[in-house]
Amino acid sequence: MPTVSVGRDRLFAALGRSYTQEEFEDLCFSFGIELDDVTTEKAIISKEKHLEEEKPTAEDEIIYKIEVPANRYDLLCLEGLAQALRIFSGQEKIPRYTVAKISKESMHKMHVKKETSLIRPFVVCAVLRGITFDEASYNSFIDLQDKLHQNICRKRTLVAIGTHDLDTLQGPFTYEALPPQEINFVPLKQVKNFRADELMEFYKSDLKLKKFLHIIENSSVFPVIYDRNRTVLSLPPIINGAHSAITLKTKNVFIECTATDLTKAKIVLNTMVTTFATYCERKFEVEPVEVISFDGSSSVYPDLSEYNMEVPLSYITGSIGVPLEVDEVTNLLKRMQLDAENSGSGQNISVSVPPTRSDILHPCDVMEDVAIAYGYNNIPRRKLSSLKPLPLNQLSDLIRSEIAMNGFTEVLTWILCSKKENFEMLNRKDDKSTAVIIGNPRSSDFEVVRTSLMPGMLKTVGHNKDHPKPIKIYEVGDVVLLDEKKDVGASNHRLLAALYCGANSGFELIHCLVDRIMEVMGAPFVSVPDKSGYYIEPSDEPEFLLGRQAKIIYKGRRIGIFGIVHPEVLNNFDIPDPCSFLELNIEYFL
Repeated sequence: MPTVSVGRDRLFAALGRSYTQEEFEDLCFSFGIELDDVTTEKAIISKEKHLEEEKPTAEDEIIYKIEVPANRYDLLCLEGLAQALRIFSGQEKIPRYTVAKISKESMHKMHVKKETSLIRPFVVCAVLRGITFDEASYNSFIDLQDKLHQNICRKRTLVAIGTHDLDTLQGPFTYEALPPQEINFVPLKQVKNFRADELMEFYKSDLKLKKFLHIIENSSVFPVIYDRNRTVLSLPPIINGAHSAITLKTKNVFIECTATDLTKAKIVLNTMVTTFATYCERKFEVEPVEVISFDGSSSVYPDLSEYNMEVPLSYITGSIGVPLEVDEVTNLLKRMQLDAENSGSGQNISVSVPPTRSDILHPCDVMEDVAIAYGYNNIPRRKLSSLKPLPLNQLSDLIRSEIAMNGFTEVLTWILCSKKENFEMLNRKDDKSTAVIIGNPRSSDFEVVRTSLMPGMLKTVGHNKDHPKPIKIYEVGDVVLLDEKKDVGASNHRLLAALYCGANSGFELIHCLVDRIMEVMGAPFVSVPDKSGYYIEPSDEPEFLLGRQAKIIYKGRRIGIFGIVHPEVLNNFDIPDPCSFLELNIEYFL
């Protein structure tokens, strides 16, 4: 998810109060965002340049890095974030965004030429009139463009934003697509005049801009925007012209978004103008621009109208699992910037979606906002009647609890391992009829699906050999064996494994664990082999010491084995201490 970096003091000033870090984390959590990191400007620069981080001083500005949902484009800068939190906290009402009421004759016009359909067919525009920037808001304005370019604009492939000082230009404007040799202008932050094809070569060494060149460099025509005097505003999606660059003194900003996706272009334009219309002389008012197509049709942008959505109250309360009244739901939605009211019937809620909330597409989005405002931690937990766990999973959980009560710690290891770990390191031979082989493995560590839990358990001990002894661990998990009777050629088996590692082998503890498991499973020990209980017999598996191992027979079938691990196997896994190990198939108890 995107991370927004904002100055703590400036954010608190915008929120109208100060918070402790814990209080602010709680506020973020309640709103559905997360305070990801607390750092300083110096620390960020040191990290980018791979320098040793200096200790922060009292003068260093504290930076909050806040993680926001990927589809909440209105939260990608301080202005939008602070406004959303103020509304959520009840400090401010939902703003109403309006388009300035001016005649079409008075509007600035953008004429679109037919050739643009060959490369980047859409353009939408707007004007922020009477805006006042300070250094912080100017930087935020630029930063929001970068965030949008990386997010919804998909690195400028779908949409590219251009912002210009309107007072340096003269309308009407034209959006054209010309051969690169015919386009000449001075690009932003340069003093030399470049042809567009020369510019492509020039920016191949630019760390920031070179990654956007591929979007147009192989095209026979490049998109370009001119004013009445043939002054180049921008060469989208690469660079703006230096002539119309905005500064701290800019009072009127012309915004153009060229795109291959008109819907996303509208969202980007709405996000830009609604976020920064707060700095305009006429707050929350945006001046429209008429875009005239080559076929004579025209559209006026931006479209800041709200659209209504009818959402059944039963859908909201049923999905969340909390009985709420209509008034409660409408008040919760208002905290999330969604104006809502009773539709009249008492069964439906009429929701007005503002231009800032392009993420609201379906009643489920409205329901989610109600849940966030209500508080996920306030929703009572309950088990759905439709959810019935599988008997094998229920049994697995019961066995886990029993072994944990015997002082063992659960581990969870990879279900994939190397051939060497599964066979050679356990003194076993690969008979080619047991293990499922992974085709084209990404790593030699993940070549086969494990046929035993033993390799993972021993690796765990090997990597923790300095841990205080004894080490008592267990795992309940699946192994996979080749099986011709199955349509997929293999079958899963749920096994229990337990391991004791200490100054001595602890064989008697593992033996006791076997007896306890069989006792709680209702399987009595029988001295004479029969099918009413379980008994043990000597075994000769190569991973265990000969004469110090036994197989477990239950109802006439072998279900497991336990014993002291062979010293060679311990050496293979770099384990210096003796170990005893148990493994049995719990599916036979069902």
